[in-house]
Amino acid sequence: MEHLFSYTFFQHAIIGSLFASILCGLVGTYIVSKRLVFISGGITHASFGGVGLGVYFGFSPTLSATLFSILSACGIQWFSHKKNMREDSAIAIFWTLGMSIGLICSFLTPGFTPELSTFLFGNILSITHTDLVFLGILSLFAIVFFTLFLRPLISTAFDPEFARSQGLPVAWIEYLMISFIALTIVSCLRLVGIMLVISLLTIPQVTANLFTKQFKGIAIWSIPIGFIGCMGGLLLSYYKNIPSGASIIFTSIGLYLICKAISLIFNPFRKQ
Repeated sequence: MEHLFSYTFFQHAIIGSLFASILCGLVGTYIVSKRLVFISGGITHASFGGVGLGVYFGFSPTLSATLFSILSACGIQWFSHKKNMREDSAIAIFWTLGMSIGLICSFLTPGFTPELSTFLFGNILSITHTDLVFLGILSLFAIVFFTLFLRPLISTAFDPEFARSQGLPVAWIEYLMISFIALTIVSCLRLVGIMLVISLLTIPQVTANLFTKQFKGIAIWSIPIGFIGCMGGLLLSYYKNIPSGASIIFTSIGLYLICKAISLIFNPFRKQ
């Protein structure tokens, strides 16, 4: 066990897991509270279009995925507020657009493209120093932003009409947060991949919600829960030689089931 922590790639994985747990713990609480899981899933799959464009044209897939995801997120937000289009229809358009562009670019790109499989399925052991810097900056920004603007975020998440009556710029907050969600998704793609990243933004929050109903409590407890899931998945991946992204999510779900059993044992009359 000790020699494992001496490897640089494993140290990077641990640091990346910590930053991702902080970022996803805070942003994911907003997603779950405002019921944006489906929108987040649409942004996640739309990001594949940015990855494909980056690989095809030969520039950073992370940068192209970031730009594509933010534009898709703002597009979903804008179209969903139009009276002539339902929210789920807007999500479907950008979801399928991103996936189709990503598949077309992957087909047209000559040779083997390992970046595409990494972004699709994740490989936390391949996380780079640049990825850590990106995650670290976003995590720091999330901590500062949620600390300073917690009350406006809670008001916007639970009762936007009341927030508007209090003079809060609800539309700007929603666009800012949907863009922040897109950045969070892209920053975590190398960890668990497009197929599973939405789990990092929901499972720790659902687990924390078993023990607390408060927005602040869920956000705080989601961080250690998410980190435990990441570390458990890393160790499982190492010893069983299985994909790290899938093992992280598998461990996180196992942790949820354990916590669910504990909550039922200590509070058997808890409403389901």
